[in-house]
Amino acid sequence: MKELNSSFSIKEWSENDRPREKLIAKGKNTLTDAEIIAILIGSGNREESAVALSKRILSSVNHKIDALGKLSIKQLMKFKGIGEAKAIAIIAGLELGRRRREEGVEIVPKITCSKDVFDLLRPVIGDLDHEEFWVLYLNNANKVLQKKQVSVGGKTGTLVDARIVYRSALEYGATGIIIAHNHPSGSLLPSKSDKDLTQKLKQAGASLDINVLDHLIVTEKSYFSFADESIL
Repeated sequence: MKELNSSFSIKEWSENDRPREKLIAKGKNTLTDAEIIAILIGSGNREESAVALSKRILSSVNHKIDALGKLSIKQLMKFKGIGEAKAIAIIAGLELGRRRREEGVEIVPKITCSKDVFDLLRPVIGDLDHEEFWVLYLNNANKVLQKKQVSVGGKTGTLVDARIVYRSALEYGATGIIIAHNHPSGSLLPSKSDKDLTQKLKQAGASLDINVLDHLIVTEKSYFSFADESIL
């Protein structure tokens, strides 16, 4: 019996089992999530093919692609057969998909409610493992002139400079802004610092005749609107 002394390469599989050939012959939409990941990593380990290994990795995150995208290089390398290069390939592939999703979200012509803001920003900050602070700059008709990241923080907070927020508002000719940040913890409850920051930006904007129209806390699945809750 031939000893298994190398990893299972996709080249050694039956032609019907090769995800690359399947993509070419039948199209990308026919591939399973595991087959796509198998293409990224190229080979498995001595005991399992790339697809089998990919299935095991997906199983560890309940087959949720968003959850897989949150795994670090070190976490992925805990799986036998996943070295640093393969872990990086998985992370890079998922990041490219996230950016494509973000790029595909068109800026809505007009903000009519807090849900419009959530739909616009959830793909951008909803599933991050750190906090980011973003601003939507609007004109008199509540049309979005620009969306901009103004601060990046850690897992529990981010610092925001009001001067940066309003410098950009003046550059864009905005008459109103909507501020938003994410909570990696998934909590929708505003902290005291969230409330204090909202008031600070409101006061700074008042002197420039630029209104803070809302402040959203965004998570992967939902949001909290200061305006909707009448605490703006």
